[in-house]
Amino acid sequence: MIEAGLIEAEDCKIHVTGDDAGPARRLAVLNPDMVPIDLPAPSHDMLAEPALASGPMERPVAMFVDRSNGAATKSAIKAGVSAHAVGGLRKERIKPILGAASARFHRIGRIRAKLSATKAAQAERKTIDRAKGLSEEGARADAQGRDGSDASVWPMRPMRRSPPRSR
Repeated sequence: MIEAGLIEAEDCKIHVTGDDAGPARRLAVLNPDMVPIDLPAPSHDMLAEPALASGPMERPVAMFVDRSNGAATKSAIKAGVSAHAVGGLRKERIKPILGAASARFHRIGRIRAKLSATKAAQAERKTIDRAKGLSEEGARADAQGRDGSDASVWPMRPMRRSPPRSR
């Protein structure tokens, strides 16, 4: 059904793989833009396979199943599936579902890139703050007449304790 929907939908190359061994190797050789998967009733192992076989970080994965439950859907999404369509598969639904899978995949990719940039900026800021702290310690050391080059080993001035109160 997926193949028929893709043939009618647009001009594309279609490679159909069966239950043969080595889907990861086959996908690595073909390097498709998208991986649509048709599974009648997926098991947990079958849901984990798309993550290993298709590299969901590299390309969108759309899974078409006849029946599912909440746990199976969560497992599919956790495995990296971009779209998980359940039941009622018709040719005219293929292209919109694949479009949604592609859009979601690219949106998640932008979110991951933004997260990575944010983490890098945070690490850079932490380094700058440490350097600023060392610089401030060096300035304090200079003000106290110590050699500022070893400021990082000088402890900060201890807090002054007030004398105990008499009663």
